[in-house]
Amino acid sequence: MRNYSRFIPGEEIDSFKQWDFGAVDSAALLLAAKAKEEENSVESGKDDALTQQGYAQGYAEGFVQGQAQLRLEAQRQISEFVDQQGQEASERFLALFANAQAQLMESEQVIAQGVLELACELARQVIRQEISVNPNVLQPVIREAMGLLGVETKAAVVRLSPADFEVLEDPVRTEFAAMSLTLVADSNLSAGGCLIESAGTVIDGRIEKRWSQVVASLGLNQAWGDGDEPA
Repeated sequence: MRNYSRFIPGEEIDSFKQWDFGAVDSAALLLAAKAKEEENSVESGKDDALTQQGYAQGYAEGFVQGQAQLRLEAQRQISEFVDQQGQEASERFLALFANAQAQLMESEQVIAQGVLELACELARQVIRQEISVNPNVLQPVIREAMGLLGVETKAAVVRLSPADFEVLEDPVRTEFAAMSLTLVADSNLSAGGCLIESAGTVIDGRIEKRWSQVVASLGLNQAWGDGDEPA
């Protein structure tokens, strides 16, 4: 084996072929283009993946936001419904309460009226009983009527029912001995009543009159008698 330390001599070179770098350059260019295409494809895939991911994320966020809005709208509608129903129920309750209160007040008035009428009827029976057993109950009435005439009165006519006249003639004359009294038994008067006249003034002390004044102050219109006694 020869060991050359120099260039190959020309006489030893039989033939040669010029090296064409174009082929190498073309292959490199093709390889580079292919690599670039693959790189672009990868980048495009990444971009598509990112785009799809963005779409998916946007859809998910939009879905969540839409669900939240639906829940808020549903809650709003439910709240409005509850408020409306509560208001209607409150109005119905207030109307029922007002109606019940009105009926209660009306019932109370009816009951109170009935109780008052009953009390007046009982009072009338008690007074009648007292008059029948104690005619002297009329004496304070005569005393009050005489006082209304004034101290200057010197003469008076006192009309009493026949029953009261028999009992009260002497006591009245004795009590008003300083006056000139004329006592008259008047059958038109009911027991427990009197009429006193003096100088054109008439004091009406009839039981019917006094009774009507008392019950009128209570808002009632009840007659003293049952139609068989003078009014």
